[in-house]
Amino acid sequence: MENSNNAGKLIGALMVGAAIGGALGLLFAPHKGSETRRRVAGQADDLTAGMKEKFDDFLNEVKFEMEKVKDMVDSCIKSGIENAEKFKVK
Repeated sequence: MENSNNAGKLIGALMVGAAIGGALGLLFAPHKGSETRRRVAGQADDLTAGMKEKFDDFLNEVKFEMEKVKDMVDSCIKSGIENAEKFKVK
């Protein structure tokens, strides 16, 4: 229990440190504010596009795996019906 509490504190401290570092980086940036905002916006757009691409790839992979599972289930159902027909009392 204590380890999870310490891990939470560490993650929180890292996030606060990253936020402070980012703010200081923007304050002391060598470019004008408008240039810095443009760069940050461009990087955010790039990050968003990359995340969307990875999410789309993930969805395609999930769909592919679902189709495989659906095919296996259909095959099992068909096999079960065929086996049930063999043992059907006439």
